[in-house]
Amino acid sequence: MSDVLCLYYSRSGQTKSAMWEIAGALNGELAEITDGMDRSGFKGYMRAGMEAMNPTTQPLQPIKASRPLQEYRLVIVGTPVWAGRCAAPIRGFLKQCGAELERVAYVLTRDSDRRYEEIYQQMDKYTAKEHLLAVSLRPDDVGYEFWRDMFVQDVRRYLEG
Repeated sequence: MSDVLCLYYSRSGQTKSAMWEIAGALNGELAEITDGMDRSGFKGYMRAGMEAMNPTTQPLQPIKASRPLQEYRLVIVGTPVWAGRCAAPIRGFLKQCGAELERVAYVLTRDSDRRYEEIYQQMDKYTAKEHLLAVSLRPDDVGYEFWRDMFVQDVRRYLEG
């Protein structure tokens, strides 16, 4: 059984791809968070931005993890950046399950040069303890692989310690 659970929400596939790579490098378990809402295309993009600013969230579909969240040595939560915030389904997950997360790390995927590191603190408001590790990735950027690999190395060091 894996010591690492990699949970993610992905509208466009970028966060899914990044989390798939990270889970593979760490032999981690991978699970998707979803609320069943269609956010595809331009309308979905606009809807996602509006939802990010709205404090309410949709009910989530059950997470398909092999064991309870608190039994993992580390839970890595991956989210795209929507309007300077984490994705609404991730916020919904954190509101619902964040109290169970004492060992959590974050992966942000973004389209702009801005790193949006303030989102880590936004997410920490819902977790039992502050995040241990975090990375802000820009897919298709020249530094993407470097920062992804640094994050994987940091996770490995944490797990060895």
